[in-house]
Parts: sequence; structure tokens; C-alpha cells
Amino acid sequence: MAVGKTHVAVGVFAAIAMMMAGQPHAAISCHKINARGVGQDLGAGVTTATIIGGGLLHGTTLGTFVITGVSGTVASFEGTVTFTTNQATLTISVIGALDVATGEFSASGPVTAATGKLAGASGSLSLSGLQDLAAGTFVEDVTGEICVELAP
Repeated sequence: MAVGKTHVAVGVFAAIAMMMAGQPHAAISCHKINARGVGQDLGAGVTTATIIGGGLLHGTTLGTFVITGVSGTVASFEGTVTFTTNQATLTISVIGALDVATGEFSASGPVTAATGKLAGASGSLSLSGLQDLAAGTFVEDVTGEICVELAP
């Protein structure tokens, strides 16, 4: 009888091992971001933009900023930018500068929150571009790297 029980136990363990081997295991992968944004300054430190060619971040953004200082024609600021896609959100906290004479700006910072398909993401992004100060419109390049476990 002991031999029969051993065969059953071995068979059960083999079946479990085969089932686990067949299950996909997602791994964290890092994705280079090289996107373009077209947006509008809404005033009061709020911006919106459409992100094109952003892969994981293709969608829209909402930025909220506060000025932290001014030196000559350059205003320093900090805030957050939240990227919204059809399956997730990703927020970065940024520190940056805007030249109020030319409209040139740049900001960068780390991922501080993510939901949906991007939950658990890490990395950092940089935004740089040019704002038409009279119209409030801007274009920007979004670059960096986002690392996330993309489950199947």
C-alpha cells in the first residue's frame, strides 16, 4: 500500500509543478519614454496637455504648479503632473523653471503614484518645451524611463 500512496503523492506534486510552470510570471520591465505634448496653460498654476507617441503614457495630463521663486526672468516652480491613459494614471512630482521672457521651460521628477495597469511603477520623467506666453499654449517633449510590472 505504501507504494501506491507514494505514486499518488508524486503524481499530485508533478501536476502542481506543471500547472505552475504553465502560468505566466510577469517581470518588471523598464520602458524609455520619448513623447510629445501639446497643451494649454489654464491659469492659476494649472495646465492640461495631450500626450502623443507616449507608449505607456499616451493620453492626457493635468499639471498643478506653484511658483517657488523668481530670479531675473526665470520663475522656479514645483508641482505635480498626472498622466491619464485609458488603463491607468501616473503622477510625477516635479521641480522646474520657466523663462518668462522666452517661454522656455523644463521640469523633472520621480514617479510618486500610479494606478491601474501602471500600479507600482517607478522611474522619473523630464518635460521641456516652449510656451506661447500670450496664448498660453505650449509644446513639450516628455522623456525618461518608467519601470513597471505589466501583467498579462
